[in-house]
Amino acid sequence: MPTQTARKFSQNCQSPRFILAGEFTPGYKRPHGERFSPKLAACQLDAIYHLFKELVGMAKKNPPAKKKAKKSKPAPAPSKKPVAAPKRTEALLVKQVLEASAGILRLAPTWVPRSFLMPGKRIKLAPQDLYALGGHRGGIDERWFGSTTPAANAGAPPDEGLSYVVSKDERVFTLREAVSLEGPRLVGPGIWERYQRWPVYSKFFDNLGPIPHHMHQNDAQAALVGQQGKPESYYFPPQLNAVGNNYPYTFFGLEPGTTKADIRRCLERWNQGDNGILDFSKAYRLKPGTGWLVPPCILHAPGSLVTYEPQWGSDVFGMYQSMVEGRPVPWELLTKDMPPEKHHDLDYLVDQLDWEANIDPNFKDHHYVEPIPVADTTSEGYIDRWVVYGKVHGQELFSAKELTVNPGVRVTIRDNGAYGLIAVQGSGWIGKQRLQTPAMIHFGNLTEDEVFVSHDAARQGVQFDNNGGEPLVTLRYFGPATNPQAPNVGDHKKR
Repeated sequence: MPTQTARKFSQNCQSPRFILAGEFTPGYKRPHGERFSPKLAACQLDAIYHLFKELVGMAKKNPPAKKKAKKSKPAPAPSKKPVAAPKRTEALLVKQVLEASAGILRLAPTWVPRSFLMPGKRIKLAPQDLYALGGHRGGIDERWFGSTTPAANAGAPPDEGLSYVVSKDERVFTLREAVSLEGPRLVGPGIWERYQRWPVYSKFFDNLGPIPHHMHQNDAQAALVGQQGKPESYYFPPQLNAVGNNYPYTFFGLEPGTTKADIRRCLERWNQGDNGILDFSKAYRLKPGTGWLVPPCILHAPGSLVTYEPQWGSDVFGMYQSMVEGRPVPWELLTKDMPPEKHHDLDYLVDQLDWEANIDPNFKDHHYVEPIPVADTTSEGYIDRWVVYGKVHGQELFSAKELTVNPGVRVTIRDNGAYGLIAVQGSGWIGKQRLQTPAMIHFGNLTEDEVFVSHDAARQGVQFDNNGGEPLVTLRYFGPATNPQAPNVGDHKKR
């Protein structure tokens, strides 16, 4: 209320009731037992009159400023080609961020839920955020690294699974967008020319119990539904596996002597409870600090250790187990990446499996791996080890190393190509980027524990500086045909 009107109102009327709560206010109701007061009503009408009069006077004293008329300009002639300003600006931004970071891009955490699993609570996500995406989406049990691959989850937004690049403490664009604009520089000319993308990614998966017995299709099978096949690998980081959770054992393949008719009968029993497929498989005890290489079309039911999983950039799978820990597995999770006309063709479903590889009597010899040092550098205060290696059907599709740098040590590491990196212990620096392993992460918060190192930067050499009080431990994974010198499965026995 203007000051002058308020003064008149207070002089003429003794009631303390504010004018807007008076008899003439729409919807106003007198307190129970209070009578209508003509004097108060007259005061309120008088105050309204003075308020209106004063507001009109204020308007006359302060008329709106007149805008100067601008001379109209002739409309520009239409260009022959539309100008893609947003794309050009984005390309410039990507280049600026890449140059400012010297080719080491900071990434935001990428969280992915799974509706059919229960989170294991060991990958640093705050407990109250495990169901941040809603109970209908399932608990968050995965964190993806350096990913340009979307998650194939029902009801997921288009960018679920995609890594975002961070600059000045803000998400600025996805790694996928950056690769599409600066492909040769980021992933290397060889990978770009062949794949036109970053074709791999890695993740942590962390579950309370086991995952159902399942397989991932090969390229030919996945192509029938417009996807790519998915080989994968496992490494169990000791830093995240102080507790093994409910079932630290993984079933792999099928026991020698198992027939296709045995597995077909398991599928026939899908709606009768547990279909008994694990009766035809063998479980292996999982040991932190070791790993496995798993080609497509091999059945596996991963156990409950936190797993670092370099893999091909695809999210295809088929679940062959009807129940896990008393929870039913929907038939749709068996057939989701198969042609619709094959969803109830049991013979087709069985033939999806690589039979000889599944019943291999020497399965462990052909798939189990242990860390192998790259070189003897212990006296220099650091150790770099191969933790994922080996070929899938004769091709080196991905590999991974674990670098440990002791406190007070600074070392430059040169690699053959681009990589995604996650810190699992300690703090320090990688190039110009701070590295800090968090104790707890809230959903949506940024961290300083993950980067993507470009092809050029990796080949020139990246400096790691441990200025903390404990070892700085990082895991980094590489794309296809980057490390032809990597060991083969079984080479750990030769040391």
